[in-house]
This record gives sequence, C-alpha cells and structure tokens, in this order.
Amino acid sequence: MVRETLIEKLTTAFAPSHLEVIDESHLHAGHSGTRPEGETHFRVKITSEAFVGQPRLARQRAVMELLSDELAGPVHALAMKLKTPEEAASEA
Repeated sequence: MVRETLIEKLTTAFAPSHLEVIDESHLHAGHSGTRPEGETHFRVKITSEAFVGQPRLARQRAVMELLSDELAGPVHALAMKLKTPEEAASEA
C-alpha cells in the first residue's frame, strides 16, 4: 500500500519515462525504524524530463517535499537515483 502511494505520487508529479520503487525493508530487518509488515525502506529510480536543468540537490528536495507525509510516517528511509533522460541514456 505504501509502495503504491509512492508510485502514484511520483508518477503524477514527475511524469517519469522510467520509475522503479523498490521495497528494501527486508534488508533492514531488526534495524531502527523497521516494522514487521515492511514498507519502511525504499529505493526509487526516476528518469524524468522534470529534472532537466535541476542540480542533484534540487531534485532530491523536490522528491522529499512531495513525499513528506510518507517520510513523516511509514517510510523510515528513502534512497534516490534521479536522472534526466539524457543522463540515463549516457549511462546505458
């Protein structure tokens, strides 16, 4: 349910050409902030035109602001890879 909320918000805000939302909670079992039901630790990979002209920190701030409710509640940790289509193509 948390993962689906993240996908919906990120898709609506950034219209990504590529989006991955990976629940990595199982890798943090027993650590601070984890819950038995999971959905506490996520990794997002986004490729979007919305990031063109934005430095890395501005991209991260935009995502953090968008997901502020989730980060204040069920999401304990969020790792991000945020790229423009050009950056993603140059790494392929």
